[in-house]
Amino acid sequence: MELRRLARYDALVLTTLLWFMAKFVRYLFPPLFDPFQVAFGVSNTATGLAFSALMTVYALMQFPSGVVADRRGPVRVIAAGAVVAALGSLALVVPFPVPDLPVPVGPASTVPGEFLGVVGGMLLIGVGTGAHKTVAVRLLATVHEQRTGRALGVLDTVAAFGGVAAPLAVTYALPGWRGLFLASGLVVAALTVLFVRQTPRHLAGRGAVDNDGGIDGSLLGYLGLLRAPRVALFVGVTVAFAFGYNGVVAFLPSYLAADAGAGLGRAVGNTIYAALFVVALVQLGTGELTDRVGRLPMLFVTVVAAVAGAALLLSVRGVAAVGAAVVLFGVGAHGFRPVRSAYLMSLLPDDAAGGGLGVVRTVLMTAGAIAPGVTGFLIDTRGYDAAFAALGGSLVVALALLGLIALLSRER
Repeated sequence: MELRRLARYDALVLTTLLWFMAKFVRYLFPPLFDPFQVAFGVSNTATGLAFSALMTVYALMQFPSGVVADRRGPVRVIAAGAVVAALGSLALVVPFPVPDLPVPVGPASTVPGEFLGVVGGMLLIGVGTGAHKTVAVRLLATVHEQRTGRALGVLDTVAAFGGVAAPLAVTYALPGWRGLFLASGLVVAALTVLFVRQTPRHLAGRGAVDNDGGIDGSLLGYLGLLRAPRVALFVGVTVAFAFGYNGVVAFLPSYLAADAGAGLGRAVGNTIYAALFVVALVQLGTGELTDRVGRLPMLFVTVVAAVAGAALLLSVRGVAAVGAAVVLFGVGAHGFRPVRSAYLMSLLPDDAAGGGLGVVRTVLMTAGAIAPGVTGFLIDTRGYDAAFAALGGSLVVALALLGLIALLSRER
Protein backbone atom coordinates (compact mmCIF):
# COMPACT_ATOMS: atom_id res chain seq x y z
CA MET A 1 0.00 0.00 0.00
CA GLU A 2 2.77 2.43 0.93
CA LEU A 3 4.69 1.60 -2.26
CA ARG A 4 1.58 2.29 -4.30
CA ARG A 5 1.17 5.69 -2.65
CA LEU A 6 4.81 6.52 -3.24
CA ALA A 7 4.44 5.55 -6.91
CA ARG A 8 2.16 8.55 -7.37
CA TYR A 9 5.21 10.75 -6.88
CA ASP A 10 7.69 8.97 -9.15
CA ALA A 11 7.24 11.57 -11.91
CA LEU A 12 8.02 14.34 -9.41
CA VAL A 13 11.00 12.45 -8.00
CA LEU A 14 12.54 11.61 -11.38
CA THR A 15 11.90 15.07 -12.86
CA THR A 16 13.45 16.65 -9.78
CA LEU A 17 16.49 14.36 -9.82
CA LEU A 18 17.12 15.15 -13.48
CA TRP A 19 16.91 18.87 -12.67
CA PHE A 20 19.27 18.31 -9.74
CA MET A 21 21.79 16.72 -12.12
CA ALA A 22 21.31 19.56 -14.61
CA LYS A 23 22.23 22.05 -11.90
CA PHE A 24 25.08 19.84 -10.69
CA VAL A 25 26.86 19.59 -14.06
CA ARG A 26 26.38 23.30 -14.78
CA TYR A 27 27.78 24.38 -11.44
CA LEU A 28 30.79 22.09 -11.69
CA PHE A 29 32.30 24.70 -14.01
CA PRO A 30 32.75 27.83 -11.81
CA PRO A 31 34.91 25.96 -9.24
CA LEU A 32 36.94 24.62 -12.19
CA PHE A 33 37.76 28.04 -13.66
CA ASP A 34 41.07 28.27 -11.80
CA PRO A 35 42.15 24.70 -12.71
CA PHE A 36 41.15 25.35 -16.34
CA GLN A 37 43.24 28.53 -16.39
CA VAL A 38 46.26 26.64 -15.06
CA ALA A 39 45.80 23.56 -17.24
CA PHE A 40 44.98 25.32 -20.51
CA GLY A 41 46.67 28.69 -20.06
CA VAL A 42 43.50 30.75 -20.56
CA SER A 43 42.27 33.91 -18.85
CA ASN A 44 39.29 34.89 -16.70
CA THR A 45 37.76 36.37 -19.85
CA ALA A 46 38.05 33.04 -21.68
CA THR A 47 36.51 30.98 -18.87
CA GLY A 48 33.82 33.59 -18.33
CA LEU A 49 32.94 33.67 -22.03
CA ALA A 50 32.81 29.87 -22.10
CA PHE A 51 30.33 29.84 -19.22
CA SER A 52 28.39 32.66 -20.89
CA ALA A 53 28.19 30.51 -24.02
CA LEU A 54 26.81 27.60 -21.97
CA MET A 55 24.22 29.83 -20.32
CA THR A 56 23.30 31.49 -23.64
CA VAL A 57 22.44 28.22 -25.37
CA TYR A 58 20.66 27.16 -22.17
CA ALA A 59 18.57 30.33 -22.33
CA LEU A 60 17.85 30.02 -26.05
CA MET A 61 16.44 26.53 -25.52
CA GLN A 62 13.62 27.76 -23.25
CA PHE A 63 11.22 28.92 -25.95
CA PRO A 64 11.63 26.14 -28.52
CA SER A 65 11.51 23.44 -25.84
CA GLY A 66 8.27 24.91 -24.49
CA VAL A 67 6.67 25.07 -27.94
CA VAL A 68 7.78 21.54 -28.89
CA ALA A 69 6.46 20.23 -25.57
CA ASP A 70 3.10 21.86 -26.31
CA ARG A 71 2.94 19.88 -29.54
CA ARG A 72 4.82 16.64 -28.85
CA GLY A 73 4.47 16.22 -25.11
CA PRO A 74 6.86 17.01 -22.25
CA VAL A 75 8.32 13.53 -21.68
CA ARG A 76 10.00 13.40 -25.08
CA VAL A 77 11.47 16.88 -24.71
CA ILE A 78 12.85 16.34 -21.21
CA ALA A 79 14.28 12.93 -22.15
CA ALA A 80 15.91 14.27 -25.33
CA GLY A 81 17.48 17.12 -23.37
CA ALA A 82 18.79 14.73 -20.73
CA VAL A 83 20.40 12.55 -23.41
CA VAL A 84 22.14 15.58 -24.94
CA ALA A 85 23.36 16.72 -21.51
CA ALA A 86 24.68 13.22 -20.76
CA LEU A 87 26.56 13.21 -24.09
CA GLY A 88 28.03 16.61 -23.23
CA SER A 89 29.28 15.30 -19.89
CA LEU A 90 30.78 12.21 -21.49
CA ALA A 91 32.43 14.35 -24.18
CA LEU A 92 34.48 15.98 -21.41
CA VAL A 93 35.91 12.67 -20.23
CA VAL A 94 38.47 12.29 -23.05
CA PRO A 95 40.37 15.26 -24.60
CA PHE A 96 39.49 15.87 -28.25
CA PRO A 97 42.25 16.81 -30.78
CA VAL A 98 40.89 20.26 -31.70
CA PRO A 99 43.23 22.76 -33.45
CA ASP A 100 44.21 25.91 -31.55
CA LEU A 101 42.08 28.96 -32.41
CA PRO A 102 43.93 32.20 -33.33
CA VAL A 103 42.44 35.30 -31.67
CA PRO A 104 43.17 38.86 -32.90
CA VAL A 105 42.83 40.53 -29.47
CA GLY A 106 43.46 39.72 -25.84
CA PRO A 107 46.41 38.66 -23.72
CA ALA A 108 46.91 35.41 -25.67
CA SER A 109 47.31 34.98 -29.43
CA THR A 110 45.55 31.60 -29.51
CA VAL A 111 42.97 29.63 -27.55
CA PRO A 112 44.23 26.09 -26.90
CA GLY A 113 42.41 23.42 -28.86
CA GLU A 114 41.95 21.23 -25.77
CA PHE A 115 40.08 24.08 -24.07
CA LEU A 116 37.90 24.46 -27.17
CA GLY A 117 37.00 20.78 -26.78
CA VAL A 118 35.90 21.53 -23.21
CA VAL A 119 33.81 24.43 -24.49
CA GLY A 120 32.14 22.08 -26.99
CA GLY A 121 31.11 19.77 -24.15
CA MET A 122 29.86 22.79 -22.18
CA LEU A 123 27.65 23.83 -25.11
CA LEU A 124 26.09 20.37 -25.31
CA ILE A 125 25.37 20.54 -21.58
CA GLY A 126 23.79 23.97 -22.07
CA VAL A 127 21.54 22.71 -24.86
CA GLY A 128 20.51 19.59 -22.97
CA THR A 129 19.80 21.21 -19.61
CA GLY A 130 18.03 24.08 -21.34
CA ALA A 131 15.27 21.71 -22.44
CA HIS A 132 14.29 20.86 -18.87
CA LYS A 133 12.98 23.61 -16.58
CA THR A 134 10.29 25.26 -18.69
CA VAL A 135 8.90 21.88 -19.73
CA ALA A 136 9.22 20.41 -16.23
CA VAL A 137 7.14 23.24 -14.74
CA ARG A 138 4.28 22.45 -17.09
CA LEU A 139 4.64 18.70 -16.66
CA LEU A 140 4.42 18.87 -12.87
CA ALA A 141 1.57 21.39 -13.00
CA THR A 142 -0.35 18.81 -15.02
CA VAL A 143 0.53 15.72 -12.98
CA HIS A 144 0.06 17.49 -9.61
CA GLU A 145 -2.74 19.85 -10.53
CA GLN A 146 -4.02 20.17 -6.95
CA ARG A 147 -0.54 20.57 -5.40
CA THR A 148 1.31 22.52 -8.06
CA GLY A 149 2.97 24.97 -5.69
CA ARG A 150 4.27 22.22 -3.46
CA ALA A 151 5.57 20.22 -6.45
CA LEU A 152 7.40 23.21 -7.92
CA GLY A 153 8.81 24.07 -4.50
CA VAL A 154 10.25 20.56 -4.25
CA LEU A 155 11.62 20.81 -7.80
CA ASP A 156 13.49 24.07 -7.20
CA THR A 157 14.62 23.40 -3.64
CA VAL A 158 16.05 19.93 -4.23
CA ALA A 159 17.66 20.95 -7.50
CA ALA A 160 19.36 23.91 -5.86
CA PHE A 161 21.40 21.42 -3.88
CA GLY A 162 23.09 20.50 -7.15
CA GLY A 163 24.89 23.78 -6.60
CA VAL A 164 25.84 22.62 -3.11
CA ALA A 165 27.18 19.28 -4.28
CA ALA A 166 29.14 20.57 -7.28
CA PRO A 167 31.85 22.66 -5.56
CA LEU A 168 32.17 20.07 -2.79
CA ALA A 169 32.62 17.35 -5.40
CA VAL A 170 35.32 19.38 -7.16
CA THR A 171 37.11 19.97 -3.86
CA TYR A 172 36.73 16.66 -2.04
CA ALA A 173 35.18 13.84 -4.06
CA LEU A 174 37.39 12.86 -6.98
CA PRO A 175 41.04 13.61 -7.81
CA GLY A 176 40.33 14.46 -11.46
CA TRP A 177 37.59 16.69 -12.84
CA ARG A 178 37.06 14.46 -15.89
CA GLY A 179 35.94 11.66 -13.58
CA LEU A 180 33.17 13.90 -12.24
CA PHE A 181 31.75 14.33 -15.73
CA LEU A 182 31.98 10.59 -16.42
CA ALA A 183 29.97 9.84 -13.27
CA SER A 184 27.49 12.62 -14.07
CA GLY A 185 26.87 11.35 -17.60
CA LEU A 186 26.20 7.82 -16.40
CA VAL A 187 23.83 8.95 -13.64
CA VAL A 188 21.85 11.16 -16.04
CA ALA A 189 21.58 8.28 -18.54
CA ALA A 190 20.20 5.94 -15.87
CA LEU A 191 17.69 8.53 -14.60
CA THR A 192 16.53 9.19 -18.16
CA VAL A 193 15.70 5.53 -18.71
CA LEU A 194 13.62 5.46 -15.50
CA PHE A 195 11.94 8.76 -16.39
CA VAL A 196 10.85 7.51 -19.82
CA ARG A 197 9.52 4.27 -18.35
CA GLN A 198 7.59 5.71 -15.42
CA THR A 199 6.32 9.18 -16.32
CA PRO A 200 4.02 8.70 -19.37
CA ARG A 201 1.42 6.76 -17.37
CA HIS A 202 0.74 9.88 -15.29
CA LEU A 203 -0.21 11.79 -18.45
CA ALA A 204 -2.62 9.25 -19.93
CA GLY A 205 -5.86 11.01 -20.84
CA ARG A 206 -4.59 14.45 -19.86
CA GLY A 207 -5.08 16.39 -23.07
CA ALA A 208 -4.05 19.64 -21.45
CA VAL A 209 -0.44 18.62 -21.89
CA ASP A 210 -0.74 18.56 -25.66
CA ASN A 211 -2.31 21.93 -26.34
CA ASP A 212 -1.55 25.51 -25.41
CA GLY A 213 -4.95 27.02 -24.90
CA GLY A 214 -5.21 28.44 -28.41
CA ILE A 215 -1.80 30.15 -28.75
CA ASP A 216 -0.62 29.69 -32.33
CA GLY A 217 3.02 29.21 -31.37
CA SER A 218 4.51 32.22 -33.20
CA LEU A 219 7.38 34.03 -31.54
CA LEU A 220 5.84 37.45 -32.22
CA GLY A 221 2.63 36.31 -30.59
CA TYR A 222 4.44 35.35 -27.41
CA LEU A 223 6.56 38.51 -27.43
CA GLY A 224 3.32 40.47 -27.44
CA LEU A 225 2.89 39.34 -23.83
CA LEU A 226 5.72 41.72 -22.87
CA ARG A 227 4.01 44.89 -24.09
CA ALA A 228 2.03 45.63 -20.93
CA PRO A 229 3.91 48.21 -18.79
CA ARG A 230 4.03 46.17 -15.60
CA VAL A 231 5.12 43.05 -17.50
CA ALA A 232 7.85 44.98 -19.32
CA LEU A 233 9.09 46.56 -16.09
CA PHE A 234 9.09 43.24 -14.29
CA VAL A 235 11.04 41.65 -17.13
CA GLY A 236 13.53 44.49 -16.56
CA VAL A 237 13.67 43.61 -12.86
CA THR A 238 14.42 39.99 -13.59
CA VAL A 239 16.94 40.82 -16.33
CA ALA A 240 18.90 43.10 -14.01
CA PHE A 241 18.66 40.60 -11.17
CA ALA A 242 19.73 37.69 -13.37
CA PHE A 243 22.74 39.64 -14.64
CA GLY A 244 23.92 40.41 -11.12
CA TYR A 245 23.25 36.92 -9.79
CA ASN A 246 24.83 35.02 -12.70
CA GLY A 247 27.95 37.17 -12.63
CA VAL A 248 28.42 36.64 -8.89
CA VAL A 249 27.76 32.89 -9.08
CA ALA A 250 30.20 32.38 -11.98
CA PHE A 251 33.19 34.03 -10.28
CA LEU A 252 32.40 33.77 -6.57
CA PRO A 253 34.68 30.72 -6.08
CA SER A 254 37.57 32.59 -7.73
CA TYR A 255 36.83 35.76 -5.75
CA LEU A 256 36.70 33.90 -2.44
CA ALA A 257 39.98 32.08 -3.13
CA ALA A 258 42.05 34.86 -4.74
CA ASP A 259 44.36 37.11 -2.73
CA ALA A 260 42.97 40.01 -4.78
CA GLY A 261 39.49 39.02 -3.59
CA ALA A 262 38.56 37.61 -0.19
CA GLY A 263 41.81 35.62 0.07
CA LEU A 264 40.31 32.55 1.78
CA GLY A 265 41.97 29.85 -0.34
CA ARG A 266 40.34 27.35 -2.69
CA ALA A 267 39.08 24.75 -0.21
CA VAL A 268 37.50 27.29 2.15
CA GLY A 269 36.20 29.34 -0.77
CA ASN A 270 34.51 26.35 -2.41
CA THR A 271 32.95 25.34 0.91
CA ILE A 272 31.49 28.83 1.41
CA TYR A 273 30.36 28.76 -2.23
CA ALA A 274 28.40 25.60 -1.43
CA ALA A 275 26.67 27.49 1.40
CA LEU A 276 25.25 29.85 -1.23
CA PHE A 277 23.13 26.94 -2.46
CA VAL A 278 22.38 25.39 0.92
CA VAL A 279 20.27 28.43 1.78
CA ALA A 280 18.05 27.60 -1.21
CA LEU A 281 15.80 26.03 1.45
CA VAL A 282 14.57 29.58 2.02
CA GLN A 283 12.47 29.17 -1.15
CA LEU A 284 9.97 27.06 0.76
CA GLY A 285 9.51 29.92 3.24
CA THR A 286 9.38 32.81 0.77
CA GLY A 287 6.89 30.93 -1.37
CA GLU A 288 4.63 30.43 1.66
CA LEU A 289 5.01 34.07 2.76
CA THR A 290 4.15 35.24 -0.74
CA ASP A 291 0.70 33.72 -0.35
CA ARG A 292 0.23 35.36 3.04
CA VAL A 293 2.01 38.73 2.80
CA GLY A 294 1.74 39.45 -0.92
CA ARG A 295 3.98 39.15 -3.97
CA LEU A 296 5.26 42.71 -4.26
CA PRO A 297 6.33 43.09 -0.60
CA MET A 298 8.22 39.79 -0.76
CA LEU A 299 9.92 40.88 -3.99
CA PHE A 300 11.25 43.95 -2.15
CA VAL A 301 12.40 41.85 0.83
CA THR A 302 14.34 39.36 -1.29
CA VAL A 303 15.94 41.91 -3.62
CA VAL A 304 17.00 44.10 -0.68
CA ALA A 305 18.60 41.04 0.96
CA ALA A 306 20.54 40.27 -2.22
CA VAL A 307 21.74 43.89 -2.54
CA ALA A 308 22.82 43.93 1.12
CA GLY A 309 24.68 40.65 0.74
CA ALA A 310 26.53 41.86 -2.36
CA ALA A 311 27.50 45.10 -0.60
CA LEU A 312 28.79 43.25 2.47
CA LEU A 313 30.79 40.88 0.29
CA LEU A 314 32.90 43.81 -0.90
CA SER A 315 33.30 45.44 2.49
CA VAL A 316 34.11 42.63 4.97
CA ARG A 317 37.01 40.23 5.45
CA GLY A 318 37.47 36.99 7.36
CA VAL A 319 35.83 33.60 6.99
CA ALA A 320 32.85 34.28 9.26
CA ALA A 321 32.03 37.73 7.87
CA VAL A 322 32.44 36.72 4.23
CA GLY A 323 30.42 33.56 4.85
CA ALA A 324 27.62 35.63 6.39
CA ALA A 325 27.63 37.97 3.38
CA VAL A 326 27.39 35.02 0.98
CA VAL A 327 24.53 33.51 3.00
CA LEU A 328 22.63 36.82 3.03
CA PHE A 329 23.11 37.16 -0.72
CA GLY A 330 21.91 33.58 -1.17
CA VAL A 331 18.82 34.15 0.96
CA GLY A 332 17.83 37.05 -1.27
CA ALA A 333 18.81 35.43 -4.56
CA HIS A 334 17.12 32.08 -3.93
CA GLY A 335 14.19 33.54 -2.05
CA PHE A 336 13.48 35.75 -5.06
CA ARG A 337 12.78 32.79 -7.37
CA PRO A 338 9.38 31.50 -6.19
CA VAL A 339 8.16 35.06 -5.64
CA ARG A 340 9.28 35.99 -9.16
CA SER A 341 7.45 33.01 -10.63
CA ALA A 342 4.25 33.72 -8.70
CA TYR A 343 4.27 37.40 -9.69
CA LEU A 344 5.04 36.60 -13.32
CA MET A 345 2.21 34.07 -13.50
CA SER A 346 -0.17 36.70 -12.10
CA LEU A 347 0.81 39.03 -14.96
CA LEU A 348 0.56 36.54 -17.83
CA PRO A 349 -2.76 35.37 -19.31
CA ASP A 350 -3.93 31.85 -18.53
CA ASP A 351 -3.36 30.63 -22.10
CA ALA A 352 0.38 31.44 -21.98
CA ALA A 353 1.41 27.82 -21.59
CA GLY A 354 4.79 26.21 -22.35
CA GLY A 355 5.75 28.60 -25.13
CA GLY A 356 4.66 31.66 -23.17
CA LEU A 357 6.74 30.77 -20.15
CA GLY A 358 9.54 29.72 -22.46
CA VAL A 359 9.83 33.02 -24.31
CA VAL A 360 9.87 35.00 -21.06
CA ARG A 361 12.55 32.72 -19.60
CA THR A 362 14.56 33.05 -22.80
CA VAL A 363 14.58 36.85 -22.53
CA LEU A 364 15.56 36.73 -18.87
CA MET A 365 18.21 34.07 -19.13
CA THR A 366 19.83 35.35 -22.31
CA ALA A 367 20.42 38.65 -20.55
CA GLY A 368 21.81 36.84 -17.51
CA ALA A 369 23.97 34.61 -19.68
CA ILE A 370 26.23 37.45 -20.81
CA ALA A 371 27.12 38.26 -17.20
CA PRO A 372 30.00 35.76 -16.77
CA GLY A 373 31.76 37.00 -19.91
CA VAL A 374 31.38 40.65 -18.89
CA THR A 375 32.44 39.86 -15.33
CA GLY A 376 35.53 37.96 -16.46
CA PHE A 377 36.55 40.87 -18.69
CA LEU A 378 36.08 43.36 -15.84
CA ILE A 379 38.15 41.18 -13.49
CA ASP A 380 40.99 40.98 -16.02
CA THR A 381 40.94 44.72 -16.77
CA ARG A 382 39.70 46.39 -13.55
CA GLY A 383 39.96 43.81 -10.78
CA TYR A 384 37.53 41.92 -8.59
CA ASP A 385 36.23 44.93 -6.64
CA ALA A 386 35.17 46.82 -9.78
CA ALA A 387 33.59 43.73 -11.31
CA PHE A 388 31.56 42.81 -8.23
CA ALA A 389 30.58 46.47 -7.69
CA ALA A 390 29.12 46.48 -11.21
CA LEU A 391 27.15 43.32 -10.42
CA GLY A 392 25.84 44.92 -7.23
CA GLY A 393 24.83 47.95 -9.28
CA SER A 394 22.74 45.69 -11.49
CA LEU A 395 20.88 44.45 -8.41
CA VAL A 396 20.24 48.06 -7.38
CA VAL A 397 18.70 48.68 -10.83
CA ALA A 398 16.34 45.76 -10.19
CA LEU A 399 15.33 47.35 -6.88
CA ALA A 400 14.67 50.71 -8.57
CA LEU A 401 12.47 49.10 -11.23
CA LEU A 402 10.50 47.36 -8.48
CA GLY A 403 9.84 50.82 -7.06
CA LEU A 404 8.34 51.89 -10.41
CA ILE A 405 6.13 48.81 -10.45
CA ALA A 406 4.93 49.64 -6.94
CA LEU A 407 4.00 53.16 -8.09
CA LEU A 408 2.07 51.78 -11.07
CA SER A 409 0.29 49.28 -8.84
CA ARG A 410 -0.70 52.01 -6.40
CA GLU A 411 -2.12 54.16 -9.21
CA ARG A 412 -4.37 51.27 -10.19
